[in-house]
Amino acid sequence: MSMSDEIGGRVRQMRQKAEELKQAAERVNDPEESKRLKEKARRLQEQSEQESAMGSGDIFPME
Repeated sequence: MSMSDEIGGRVRQMRQKAEELKQAAERVNDPEESKRLKEKARRLQEQSEQESAMGSGDIFPME
């Protein structure tokens, strides 16, 4: 498995988990829990976008 395949798989998993968290946030009755889940999903989505961009060579991580 190449490095780009590995990154692509990880990115897909992260996006899937973010979507699951968004759906869970919609189902929960507690507004605070819903907010927490939505924020976690947003951070995961952002992280997946960063990894995707780094994997494609668009950006480099800051040092």
